[in-house]
Amino acid sequence: MPEITIHPNVYSTSAFKSLRYMLENIWVRDHKPGEGIFYIVSGFANFNGGARFYRVFREHIDQGGKLVAFLGGSTSQKLSSRQVVEALLECGAEVNVVNRKRILHAKCYGVESADKSKLIVTSGNFTGPGMSQNIESSVLLNENDIEQSQFNWTDLISSFRSQNWMTYTINDPSDLNNPIWQLLYDERVTGDVIDESDEVTLILILGHSDTARIQAAPSTKASKGTQYFWLSKDSFDFFPPLTIRNQRGIKGTLSALVTLHYVDIQETDTQCRVTFEAENNLDFRLGTGRLRNTNLAKQGDIACISRIGDAEYKLRIIRQSNPLHRELGKYAVHLIGHQGKRYGYIDNPDFENKLGIRLSASPYS
Repeated sequence: MPEITIHPNVYSTSAFKSLRYMLENIWVRDHKPGEGIFYIVSGFANFNGGARFYRVFREHIDQGGKLVAFLGGSTSQKLSSRQVVEALLECGAEVNVVNRKRILHAKCYGVESADKSKLIVTSGNFTGPGMSQNIESSVLLNENDIEQSQFNWTDLISSFRSQNWMTYTINDPSDLNNPIWQLLYDERVTGDVIDESDEVTLILILGHSDTARIQAAPSTKASKGTQYFWLSKDSFDFFPPLTIRNQRGIKGTLSALVTLHYVDIQETDTQCRVTFEAENNLDFRLGTGRLRNTNLAKQGDIACISRIGDAEYKLRIIRQSNPLHRELGKYAVHLIGHQGKRYGYIDNPDFENKLGIRLSASPYS
């Protein structure tokens, strides 16, 4: 039977509560690396859309498998980014970019091997928002569903290639003369103004691991280690492209540097690191070292992280004794793990109205 979900966390007929969960099923849990071909068809694509899967793609291709992607491209519209194409090519994928404003609007993903075929038809693009907080619908068709529908990935891709589209193919990231690069936008070129839909505040109810070092006395054993706030696995659309790869350690991570204004202590960190544990537990962590030993927050308090620019954020703590704690806590509707930790989002204008402030007034407003 087809499996259907509307996400994030809206409705599901199975355990797959989002597009990311479905993709993890067909590309990770129910698949042996190296078997068959992975497929990506998406009109929009950015680096964070694939952050969860680059290691999976690389292992699959290194062991003899293939990956074929068809993405939308334009010289004037931000459809697919140079960074996501570079990342796919580094994994060993074949990337095809269709040149025409929004002509490629289909979104589907899947796998085909000698003994099975799976297809996901979805509204979710291969982007951070498409994988996380956009309200999207997805349908997963398993082997029996595909057999009854007579769908075939090989036939679909063959039909794609036969269309009279302006399609460019690239397999080699060093092929700098390929016209494909002119159809991609650069995610590193950003401005201070962000889209209205990105002007949101993350409401995070803090756990023990978030606050132990904040509560610890200086130079004690409890104070040792790096101070982080641990965030949701679905934070791909809340941060800039996670294009910084770790240079140390065995487990791979993807990171970005952001500016974080600490409202409560009136300090700014212009090199704050947000990290995705891409090859470990898949968590996001936000470096909050300036809070160590401050006693500013304890378990159960709320951290409000407001996005005010492409890579600029404001952090304030709402203590449990604050009357706003109960009101803001209502927005933390999503669980993180199984210890009762929760998070959610509120639009910046609504957040400003509740606190009686204007986020744009000063770095520490």
